Parts: sequence; C-alpha cells; structure tokens
Amino acid sequence: MVDDRDRGCPSRRAVLAGAGGVGVGALLTGCQTYGEATPAAPAPEAAGPAAGGSGAPAKPLATLADIPVGGGKIFAAQGVVLTQPAEGTIKAFSAKCTHQGCTVTAVRDGSIVCACHNSVFDIADGSVRSGPAGGPLPEAAVSVEGNSIRLA
Repeated sequence: MVDDRDRGCPSRRAVLAGAGGVGVGALLTGCQTYGEATPAAPAPEAAGPAAGGSGAPAKPLATLADIPVGGGKIFAAQGVVLTQPAEGTIKAFSAKCTHQGCTVTAVRDGSIVCACHNSVFDIADGSVRSGPAGGPLPEAAVSVEGNSIRLA
C-alpha cells in the first residue's frame, strides 16, 4: 500500500489544521473595526503674547446663523459638533463617538448620529438616546461673543 505522503499529498492532520486556520481568520475578520475616526486636529487657540501671537482672538469657528435651531453642525477637522438646542443656546461636544471612536456623521431631528453603529446622542446634553454607545459625548468648551462662536 502506498502512503499518501509518499505521493506529495498533505496529511489529514495538515488539511484539518488549514481549514481551522481559515475559519479563525474569517471569525477575526468579522471582529475588525471599520470607519475608524482619524485623530482630531487640536482645537485652535487664541494667539496671545505667551504664544508669540499678536494678541488677536482666534478666527471664529462659526456664527450663530450657521448653527440651525434644533440642529447643529459637525466640524470634523476641529473634532467638535456645535448644536443649538434652543434659540441662542450653543452647545459643543466631541465629534468622536464614545462607542468605537468614529466621527459622528449627522445632526438631525434633535440628535447627533454616528452612522458607524447607529449610536444617537441628544443635542442638548450629549447623552445617549440609543446605543451601542455606552456614554455621552464629552462637552467641549466654546465661547459666544456677539454673533461669533469660538472654541475656548
């Protein structure tokens, strides 16, 4: 009787080990993260004498008219979401979802939405309306001077 190994065929053990490796690889592929956010750029700061600037305030991020009442706007490059839950009330939150760090994708119907896994946050306080996010969006500091909104 001729042994299969003598003919260059793999052993039953090698075939089963290879099949198991393919299954583990497929399983781990399903666990990968996707839509990962790129690191947010640091917030611009007012240039002052300590920074070697002229002392002029930083350029406004937005005006009150740019942020719809009952809605908001995402500033991905600065890593913030500005909202106006009630007329004249400006709130700012991190644009990074607390579930897996994706940048939030929309502000609609009084909510901040992360399309990566459908987490929804309240525009007034950043609290989770529906998961899988387990924590609220952290607040960001802003100042409103006249009609201008600046990161603090």
